[in-house]
Amino acid sequence: MGVETALQDLRDYCRSMPPVAAMQVQVDGYDEDGLRLSAPLAANVNDKGTAFGGSLTSLMTVAGWGLLTLRLQLAGLKADVFVADSAVRYLAPLRSDLQAQAVLAPDQSWEGFVQTLRQRGRARIQVLARVALPDGAMATTLSGRFVAIAKGGDGP
Repeated sequence: MGVETALQDLRDYCRSMPPVAAMQVQVDGYDEDGLRLSAPLAANVNDKGTAFGGSLTSLMTVAGWGLLTLRLQLAGLKADVFVADSAVRYLAPLRSDLQAQAVLAPDQSWEGFVQTLRQRGRARIQVLARVALPDGAMATTLSGRFVAIAKGGDGP
């Protein structure tokens, strides 16, 4: 399967989840720098005219989930992906559209994750996500541990 097909599948998944659809999440792209998602401020604004904290956290969580879902699909593996836990830091108010990026944490091994998933039927991996301000500084960051559980013939 190609990247464009996998990205379209991810777009379809996002449209099928009511909370994500309500946020108007868009899948902007994927490359070696990770998965990029966005959502308009107008659909995710709080009473102060800034991005709602729940929307920031949700967008980063969906970006982490989406990164793993996409990479597993590209690897030909079928698994359900869940967030196990996460830590979020709100660093500055965001007064523009939300743009999130998710990457594997630097000390994580994709190959080890896949090997564990194939051997045990489940695996964990750390993902970092962020929402930047227009000037490039960070508005919000997330460090999350995600779990994949094989379905079908991918596990023991």
